[in-house]
Amino acid sequence: MSTFSDLGLKEPINKALRDLGYEKPTVIQEKAIPQIISSSEDLKAFAQTGTGKTAAFSLPIIELADETSTATQAIILSPTRELAVQIGRNIEDFSKYLPNLKVVTVYGGSNIDQQIRQLKRGAQIVVGTPGRTVDLIKRRALKLNTVKWLVLDEADEMLNMGFKDELDKVLEATPETKQTLLFSATFPREVESIARNYMSNPVEITSGQKNQGSDNVSHESYFVTERTRYQALKRIADVNPNIYAIVFCRTRRETQEVADKLIQDGYNADSLHGDLSQGQRDSVMEKFRKKNIQMLVATDVAARGLDVNNLTHVINHKLPDQIENYNHRSGRTGRAGNKGVSIALVNRKERGKLRPIERILKKKFVDTAIPTGEEICKKQLFHLIDKVENTEINTSKIDAFLPSIYEKLNEFSREDLIKKFVSLEFNSFLSYYENAPDLNNMSSRDDRGDRNNSRGGRMSNENMTRFFINLGRKDRLNPAKLMGLINEQGIDKNVEIGAIDILDTFSFFEIDKNFENQTLDAFGNNNSEFNGRRVNVEITKERKGRRSGGGGRRRNDSSNKGFGRSRNNNDRFQGKKSNHRKFDRRSK
Repeated sequence: MSTFSDLGLKEPINKALRDLGYEKPTVIQEKAIPQIISSSEDLKAFAQTGTGKTAAFSLPIIELADETSTATQAIILSPTRELAVQIGRNIEDFSKYLPNLKVVTVYGGSNIDQQIRQLKRGAQIVVGTPGRTVDLIKRRALKLNTVKWLVLDEADEMLNMGFKDELDKVLEATPETKQTLLFSATFPREVESIARNYMSNPVEITSGQKNQGSDNVSHESYFVTERTRYQALKRIADVNPNIYAIVFCRTRRETQEVADKLIQDGYNADSLHGDLSQGQRDSVMEKFRKKNIQMLVATDVAARGLDVNNLTHVINHKLPDQIENYNHRSGRTGRAGNKGVSIALVNRKERGKLRPIERILKKKFVDTAIPTGEEICKKQLFHLIDKVENTEINTSKIDAFLPSIYEKLNEFSREDLIKKFVSLEFNSFLSYYENAPDLNNMSSRDDRGDRNNSRGGRMSNENMTRFFINLGRKDRLNPAKLMGLINEQGIDKNVEIGAIDILDTFSFFEIDKNFENQTLDAFGNNNSEFNGRRVNVEITKERKGRRSGGGGRRRNDSSNKGFGRSRNNNDRFQGKKSNHRKFDRRSK
């Protein structure tokens, strides 16, 4: 493999690259840089996410740009603010020994007047999102008649985000003599259409095979139900103590809900989605880059342009609507020669989406069991022991205290001290996962329950007592809120809760017969209220042989929607905020 010096770059650029720790070019850089420097032909380049596309197109532009002219010579379009900002920063880093070369980054959500002032001062390179670029063209603040290079970075994503009209307007504002450089991780038909309409006999180069996933990323699938999806996410995090991950969701609402749950449960997490202001997004990304956040919950807006090279995992809380986006998501890990894991949480209906993704990746998903409580405790315990083993001792600061410490602990044996130390750090974790159910069995059972329900329901379990409660959908009750209400009564942390059936004005739930009296006493003694309404709970008397049916059910109806069973604590069902203490993940 050649060095950057061999690619025709001048010494100030090579010096900046050495400062940044760049040693040898990637495959796409090795192919694209000489091609752009030596030829004015249009270029269509495929490269997987994380293979160095930004340097592949920006370094030759920096090499060829005329520093003596302040006219805009290159316009680089990117689909997201995050990616535009990152490209701008990279170009500043690459050109730090070229003081007369200026770059301006323009994007929505930031002060347009300030961006206009920057453009008036002159910049050879402008990086922008399509919408803000068009706004500046309309205001005549951005003139592209002198552009020599037009770069369309992540062209497929710009089309996915609905920027076709904006692309057309930017392209119309540039001279026909420009060189168009199109870079993309996937090449769907729409991108090929851009190439046909706006490029002239482009040269095509690739790094790897089109649309194929990175060799450094392994792909795992976990079978969940909607009840166990979030619980599975937490267990995956807990079984990987050093996790540094992006958790992808489909919608902004889902993203915020998952992030809020993780934060409430003691994880160092935050959200990134389109409802945040630019300042909020910048703040979140800064914390994530510094690893003050270990799990970033994001929409696909974060699939592009995140300059984070050491992610251990990408977790698909929900698969993307467009299967091609899975490749972009998974490409955020396994970068810069590192290994990474991409995880898909899928229910029975979503399993069919894995096959077309496998065809794109040319890889198989490995079906993986959700970690059990025992496996998690073992992994966390030995992680703690490894940290102790590798901790450096600063004797100069603790020597003065050691005699008193030895005297105080003298009565304990070595074995007792180890047990006490481990218990001090680990008791809350052990308690949390004590008697935790196997979510794999729950997923299978819930799946069978879902299929049974589609055929008209199933009978109540003979080991459960069925209760009536005078709250229903009109009271804004749902299964999660009902579980939370039951949790709040303090019946028993390990009480088993069975089927839940929410109707319009009242509902039913099942509880282990052994806790029948405790349940009645708890609700009776606590004078419970829900949304300002007094709660009334009674035991239901079943009618023999009757199955679940439609509306008009009474308290002695044995209808059952078969939600399956779960233990009465937060890991089993998110109806109540967890009160267990996680290890401080910021220290990892």
